[in-house]
Amino acid sequence: MAPRHFLTLMDLSPAELQKLLQHSIAMKAEHKAGKNNDTFKNKVLGMVFEKSSTRTRVSFEAGIAQMGGHAIFLSPKDTQLGRGEPIEDVARVMSRMVDIIMMRTFEHSKIETFARYSSVPVINGLTDSFHPCQVLADIQTFIEHRGSIQGKKVAWIGDGNNMCQSYIQAAKQFDFELVIACPNNFKPHAELLNAHKDRVTLTATPKDAVKNAHLVITDVWASMGHEEEAAQRKIAFQQYQVSPALLDAAVSNVLFMHCLPAHRGEEVSMDLLDDSRSVVWDEAENRLHVQKALMVLLASPAKTSP
Repeated sequence: MAPRHFLTLMDLSPAELQKLLQHSIAMKAEHKAGKNNDTFKNKVLGMVFEKSSTRTRVSFEAGIAQMGGHAIFLSPKDTQLGRGEPIEDVARVMSRMVDIIMMRTFEHSKIETFARYSSVPVINGLTDSFHPCQVLADIQTFIEHRGSIQGKKVAWIGDGNNMCQSYIQAAKQFDFELVIACPNNFKPHAELLNAHKDRVTLTATPKDAVKNAHLVITDVWASMGHEEEAAQRKIAFQQYQVSPALLDAAVSNVLFMHCLPAHRGEEVSMDLLDDSRSVVWDEAENRLHVQKALMVLLASPAKTSP
């Protein structure tokens, strides 16, 4: 049977996503109670990192260990990808030696090719186009604090990057309204916007986007791979900083999220992460739990299914 991959939020149905999050919440409670399981005993997670990350590595590596398995971390120096070996060859070989693979890379086409030739499940730990695991953690955090996100208004402030594009897909999969405020030259892909225009709109100003929003999210102005544009982007995004004052335009119990790392004084004000409406630390922790549930769903569906 062909393996099942998770490259974008569209790879699972809305019903599967809801079950996944409920399983993640249950696994989180079990972990807090000291009831870790051995679902992945003697199993190996291969982690391919062409882009570095603190939260992605720690959450996946800790998650597989908490379920009795082991992780192998592969940086660009540790694989032959950096020396010109075809992606499909690496996928064919690596998937014969490990039980599940997480890949964090640049072009989304690269992980699509890798998954096509892999004989085990492949999880997108981030590409230039999408970051679905982070959005799963965000939705879980909203559910834990406010209940279902269905029918709510979500505001994205800043760059129309991979996180923003995963939120566009999330608006469809979780049935909420998404309003995006971003400069003209930094919009999400037009095809993605057109495909979801029934629930996603663009606006020029952050205040318009945040008005009556239940959730406000932002990200760094210069994502990994765009560091050389940092000065230019700082000018373009100077009106897109999220602050406690901006959140005051939202509903009274609004939540604020950021996938981290945050640049205080740029996309967020110096004091925002300490605001009572900010749940960024819960959001970061939930990467651990939602990815554990995701690995169980993809790699051991016969033993445990959410």
